[in-house]
Amino acid sequence: MKKNKLLAAVYCLLFIVVFISALILPIFVFGEDLEKTCQEIINSGQKDLSKESYQALLKKCQDFYEEQITEMEKGVNETGAKKATLENQIYSLNKKIKNLDYQIYQSNLVIKDIGIQIEDTEGSITKTSSTIEESKVKLANILRNINEEDQKSTIEILFSENDISGFFNNLVALEQLSGKSKELLQDIKTLKVNLEGQKISLGEEKDDLELTVKIQTLQKGESAKTKSEQEYYWGLTEQEYQKQLKEKQETEKKAAEIRARIFELAGVIKPPTFGEAYEIAKYVKGLLGVRPAFLLAVLQQESAIGKNVGQCYLKNSSTGDGIIINSGRAISRVMKPSRDVVPFLTITKELGRDPYITPVSCPMSFGYGGAMGPAQFIPSTWALYKNRLKSILGRPCDPWNIQDSFVAAGLYLADGGAAARTRNSEWRAAMIYFSGSTTNPAYYWYANQVLVKADSFQRDIEALEATQ
Repeated sequence: MKKNKLLAAVYCLLFIVVFISALILPIFVFGEDLEKTCQEIINSGQKDLSKESYQALLKKCQDFYEEQITEMEKGVNETGAKKATLENQIYSLNKKIKNLDYQIYQSNLVIKDIGIQIEDTEGSITKTSSTIEESKVKLANILRNINEEDQKSTIEILFSENDISGFFNNLVALEQLSGKSKELLQDIKTLKVNLEGQKISLGEEKDDLELTVKIQTLQKGESAKTKSEQEYYWGLTEQEYQKQLKEKQETEKKAAEIRARIFELAGVIKPPTFGEAYEIAKYVKGLLGVRPAFLLAVLQQESAIGKNVGQCYLKNSSTGDGIIINSGRAISRVMKPSRDVVPFLTITKELGRDPYITPVSCPMSFGYGGAMGPAQFIPSTWALYKNRLKSILGRPCDPWNIQDSFVAAGLYLADGGAAARTRNSEWRAAMIYFSGSTTNPAYYWYANQVLVKADSFQRDIEALEATQ
């Protein structure tokens, strides 16, 4: 009995281990090898996988790459923000260095001007000193003459002058000249003192400015050093930014290739399922930027996403008349002969289709019919777009093909401004898609209905993604 219980416990333990392994192993395998597996799919395609397994694996790869792109986008944005901050700092430092250059230049000009003023002042001081020396000599001569006059005896004074008044006149004149010379000498000395004071003041101002220039030069050196360091780190950040950007672009390329494989799987003539249509719409968003829900809404409005590609045949290439397919009843204005018949015949010939049993839209109560395929392009418009479509998809395109019609509609809507993905831009793009302009109130109903459908599709898409 104990042996049986022990065996039962062992089997139970083994079952738990196997069960947990079954849960963990796929996660581990996909966590470790999913990127490698996805790369193999990109390189080699479906191989021996069933369509269902291939689709499931493609979906896992798509989710994997989209998660990677989201994470990489965060890294690129963070590094870009650091790069922008460093660029702003370097810009500010450049402005600071340039401002210091201007200040140093201006200070040096002032220093030179003060130097010139000091030279002029020194010249004036030298000249004044020379004048003082000359005045001293003159004054000495005057004083000597006065002294000599004072030393004369009375006999000499009487015999040297015609009268006594002449002697006193000379003496007064000498004394007056001596007084004026003293005043002049004092004024010159005062001027010299003032000039020497001015020289000292200018010298101090010059010293202060030279010190300021030294400080500004040091500040400039520090700013230049900081700028050099910032440029170094900016260079590292730029390298990291470019590296991250390159990795993101490579991952986006892989994601685009996976979307292309999903796109190829949906490339059937019959109408796609909602899931298939959404995958194609996401592919078109990657190519042209048009919101999937909006694109699906336009195609729903036009052809129920490929379920109704036209109920009429062209029968008369001269008049553009035709028949209703189900009843065979004759109907006029199936196609505008002057605009669309010739392009229609060319398109069907290139695709190997019989133009008289190829379905096109019947005319509404106004205008002409003749629109082709899920996107309902009239032949003349398709003729304008077919070369651009070929350059995008790398092959001739067919307006009745699901893939090609999605891309064609996306391209036309993008040309109308839908890639901006605002409500107003999408409304305008829908108007242009239907009527060629945005100005006719008679056609507002079309754009309004498309936006209502787009809101509904957006809810369906969010619900679909929530279950995946």
